[in-house]
Amino acid sequence: MLNKVNREIPDEFLKNGKEVYQGKFYMDGKYVKKAAPTTKIFEKPVDSKLCSSIREACEKCGAKDGVTISFHSELRNGDYVMSMVTKVLIEEMGLKDITIAASSLGDAQDLIADYIEQGKVVGIQTSGIRGRIGEVVSAGKLKTPAIIRSHGGRPRAIEAGEVHIDIAFLAAASSDEWGNAKGTGGKNNFGSIGFGIGDARYADYTVIITDTLVDFPNLPAPISTVDVDCVCLVDEIGNPNKIASKEARFTDNPRELMMAENIAKIIAATPYFKDGFSFQTGVGGPSLAVNRFLEDYMVEKNIKMSFALGGVSNAICKLLDKGLVKSIIDVQDFDLGAIEHFTNNPKHFEVSSSEYANPANKSAYVNKLDFVVLSALEIDINFNVNVITGSDGVLRGAPGGHPDTAAGSKCCIIVTPLTRGRMATVCENVVTITTPGDCVDILVTDYGTAVNPLRQDLIECLDKAGIKHVSIEELKNKAYSLVGTPADLKWEDKVVAIVEARDGTILDVVRKIKPYTLN
Repeated sequence: MLNKVNREIPDEFLKNGKEVYQGKFYMDGKYVKKAAPTTKIFEKPVDSKLCSSIREACEKCGAKDGVTISFHSELRNGDYVMSMVTKVLIEEMGLKDITIAASSLGDAQDLIADYIEQGKVVGIQTSGIRGRIGEVVSAGKLKTPAIIRSHGGRPRAIEAGEVHIDIAFLAAASSDEWGNAKGTGGKNNFGSIGFGIGDARYADYTVIITDTLVDFPNLPAPISTVDVDCVCLVDEIGNPNKIASKEARFTDNPRELMMAENIAKIIAATPYFKDGFSFQTGVGGPSLAVNRFLEDYMVEKNIKMSFALGGVSNAICKLLDKGLVKSIIDVQDFDLGAIEHFTNNPKHFEVSSSEYANPANKSAYVNKLDFVVLSALEIDINFNVNVITGSDGVLRGAPGGHPDTAAGSKCCIIVTPLTRGRMATVCENVVTITTPGDCVDILVTDYGTAVNPLRQDLIECLDKAGIKHVSIEELKNKAYSLVGTPADLKWEDKVVAIVEARDGTILDVVRKIKPYTLN
């Protein structure tokens, strides 16, 4: 069946009420029943929930073949917990047919790729899929198609019962012996633990894994003892120095700075840029650099930002410290500066991923956004964006909050260079759609700006401000003139991943790439 963005979705995935993507806000006003978590009752007094080892905790929580386990990804590439736990389950306990439902997967979890190849891990449900895991899934080695959801789509699916977590294993920077846990207060702080809050609440069993045990009560605690079954003390939960990725950097690239400056001009030209506006940036160099130029316009017009949302970097924290931002609402921290700021500043607040972006809530914070600036691997002439598959068709990215903030904000701006190496980033059709074009408003490249024709109001704003813009077709033609028209990828019939829209409808599928052979 063809969906709203003209992607063919196989009928085999349209069962039990599953639908194809039918446009943003398709689900608005409908009723959804949220699943009640299964809770083991602890009536007798318990002095401590400490276990002597991860294995003991696994056994207490009934880990067995076919188990679905979850993890949060706040430590990003510095995470040790996912690999630590799966190694116990598979190599020590000999379990198989495991499904991993993590908020994201990357290079830090390369060990899981081995377990996929061995047939021990048979299911993946995640927002991000990078490194060797992406390679083996793309090669068709996972028994069932991976399911890719946004940061808002994941808690929606958990709360609706579409993902049932048997055991959540959650890294905590500190915890007391009862399991009151947080992302600060330890030797390896990672800041907000927003991705783990919903897992603790909805999993049948929750295991806190920490390297810093503190005195009871460890309050205030975003993860409460009322949701925790076991606590494990380990040597190290991870390395926070590896949280910041190469993408989450301050750029000094003149091309990226030019794009960032142009974005700030566009933002300042819209009616949403006024005292009390709200803002979120992605983690790419150009999008982070927008903060620098936006500051000048805020000072010039004597306006303040009501709140910044995120995924938070140190750049936005500095604006709060200067009095230009009133508060920060934080689901994840991208660098050590943001972690320290979250730890020490009372105006820097923590929220769960459900509060942040779940479209099935009565309100999610993304719906209060005026502006979001996001990166892209590719964008096509219909403004559809790909942030998950490379030009070779291999899974190597993450929707994250990209689709959520794009849909919720009043003005979604995509920033990307026109070409990367010999590849056109503005193209006829993206490899995989992760953010549909009806959620994207403006594209800024190093060769010009294009506005989605659906947003005639923004076109008028740019015209009034004297900001030049062209059609997205012109940008695509320019990209092809520079690097040539890309050859179509060749696919096999086998579906290796399903990309869900944030509302749970099916947006796209990823098929196994055909091996390249010389004629």
